[in-house]
Amino acid sequence: MTTSGDPPRARWVLHVDLDQFIAAVEVLRRPELAGLPLIVGGRGDPSERAVVSTASYEAREYGVGSGMPLRLAARKCPDAVILPVDAPAYEAASAQVMATLRAQQWDGAPVDVEVLGWDEAFLAAREPREDPVAFAEQLRAAVLAATRLHCSVGIGNNKLQAKIATDFGKPRGVYRITDETWFEEMGDRPTRALWGIGAKTAKRLATLGIDTVRQLAESDARVLAAEIGPTMGPWFHRLGRGVDTSPVDPAPYVPRAHGREETFQSDLEVWAEVEEAARRLARRAVVDIDAEGRPAARVGIKVRFKPFLTVTRSLTLPAPTNDPEILAEAAVELLGRVDRDRPVRLLGVRLEMTEPEGGY
Repeated sequence: MTTSGDPPRARWVLHVDLDQFIAAVEVLRRPELAGLPLIVGGRGDPSERAVVSTASYEAREYGVGSGMPLRLAARKCPDAVILPVDAPAYEAASAQVMATLRAQQWDGAPVDVEVLGWDEAFLAAREPREDPVAFAEQLRAAVLAATRLHCSVGIGNNKLQAKIATDFGKPRGVYRITDETWFEEMGDRPTRALWGIGAKTAKRLATLGIDTVRQLAESDARVLAAEIGPTMGPWFHRLGRGVDTSPVDPAPYVPRAHGREETFQSDLEVWAEVEEAARRLARRAVVDIDAEGRPAARVGIKVRFKPFLTVTRSLTLPAPTNDPEILAEAAVELLGRVDRDRPVRLLGVRLEMTEPEGGY
């Protein structure tokens, strides 16, 4: 118990990130692949159009990274073992990891777990706790014992700091960034090092003379608001100062939409084939929203033309529906709103559902 003369105990947030998760799951199933350069993507065929879902650390040494075209990855690392994506296996492993995290107690008390995806989550105690490093090591040991998967843990006074700290600790490590060490750790790093700032935003900040985290923190929030926007400008300013007030939310994720997309192995040049693909993708997405029990209120499409020009279109339906034919025809209607002067490389259909009872 804290007395009036004691300093307040810090509130800690921990970020758990599985090391090379998808590759690690594959190695568990095929132990002979341990230590080899491993790439997972598409159907495992580098002659097809697909992207890398993950690469083992050994493959990353050759410059292979997630999102890279599988064909390019195979050229960079010709000796790599290339495997197809097996989503059900990764979902099962992820569920086991998250169940293990939810079962942990910090000094005898339960913790909140906010799942970010297959391979990462935030954790926080409901009351201030001490010795976050010991708890981080407890998490790493528990996940390893339950799943045989290794993870890294970042520690911070908020989610932003914890998320960034994880990368400092990888692989199989623990790292801490706090309010007190923020500028020592991050001040001279480029703004791109901040969680939430991508390459485009970093380039835009650079036009304002802001290249580093410290410069962003010391910038005028009013200028950022004027140049970038009244919401995003001040938010980026807070990121530069290492400030994040968002709580660790254990509520299950409720999707707003479901979508399906397909990269065609050969560009579609006949528009009737594009329309039929849109119908097919819409019907597949209907299966997903039916599982949620909520009809679609909006329909959207994404069209990527050859070589990489991407356009999107969307419309609000006259009334919510889960009728596959109505939604398929709405997707086709949206195709009529794009130019048809180039071959189509990729097509996606997105169904945005009505809000759940009680809202999001």
